[in-house]
Amino acid sequence: MNNKNRSAELTTSKTAPEPKILVMIPAYNEQENIARVIKCIHDYVPKADVIVIDDGSIDATKAMAESAGAQVVSLPFNMGYGVACQTGFKYAFRNGYDYLVQMDGDGQHEPKCIPEMLAAVQNPDVDIVLGSRWLGLVEYKGPMMRKFGKFFFGYLASKITRHNVTDPTTGFQALSRPVILFYCTDVYPVDYPDADVIIMLDRAGFKVKEVPVIMYLNQTGQSMHAGILRPLYYGIKMLMSITMTLLRDDRDLRRQWPSEIVTTTEREVA
Repeated sequence: MNNKNRSAELTTSKTAPEPKILVMIPAYNEQENIARVIKCIHDYVPKADVIVIDDGSIDATKAMAESAGAQVVSLPFNMGYGVACQTGFKYAFRNGYDYLVQMDGDGQHEPKCIPEMLAAVQNPDVDIVLGSRWLGLVEYKGPMMRKFGKFFFGYLASKITRHNVTDPTTGFQALSRPVILFYCTDVYPVDYPDADVIIMLDRAGFKVKEVPVIMYLNQTGQSMHAGILRPLYYGIKMLMSITMTLLRDDRDLRRQWPSEIVTTTEREVA
C-alpha cells in the first residue's frame, strides 16, 4: 500500500467512529434473571452499554442490575411494558446512541443473537430488525394462545404491509436512530406495542427486516398475556389499534419529516 492510500485509510478511520450501541431491557420483578442476562450481553457485545428500565419492581431487580454493571432508570410504579420501552428509547435518543437493541430481562431472548441483529440493522437498506422465534433457528414450542396470536396478527400484518411477518409479538429488536426517534413520538402505543407498530413502521416508510433468533420458554410463569381475560383484552385492543393505525393520516407517520418537525420532536425528547 502506498503512502497516499494509507493516508486516505487513516483519514477515513478517524472520521468514522464506531457507532454508539445501547442494549435496553424493560424489567419488572426480574431479580432471578436480570444479572445473568446482563452478563451474557457483556460477553457477546462488550462495547455496548446496557440500561435496565425498572418498571416499578418491588423486588431486588434494580440492585441486581446495577451489581451486574448496567445503568438503571427506575419508574415510580409499574407503568406497563410500552411506557418502560419508550423511556428507554428517549434515554437512547437524548444520549446520542446510533443503535438500540431491545430485549426482555427474563432470559427468553438469547444474547448471542445480538451481533447478527446489529449487523443486519447497520445495513443502509434496513431501519429496524425484528428477531423471529419462528424462522427455524431452533424449534420454539410456545403456548397455544401465543401461537394463535402469532398466526392471526402475523397474517393481518403480512396482508397489510405486503411483507411476510412471522413474529408480530417479538420484543427482541434492533433499531436504527431514525426508528428510535419515531418511537419517542406519540404514535408509539404505551400498552401492547406489537403488530400495530410493525404496520405503522411500514406505513411511515421504514424498512423492516426479520432475522431468525433463539428464544426460550418463560420458566417463571410471568407473562403480560397470562390468564384468560388478558389475552382477550390484548386481542380486542390490538384490533382496535390496527384499525386506528389504518385510519390515521399517513402524513403524520411519514418517514421524511420536515426539518421543523424533527427539530420540535428532538426538543420534546430532550
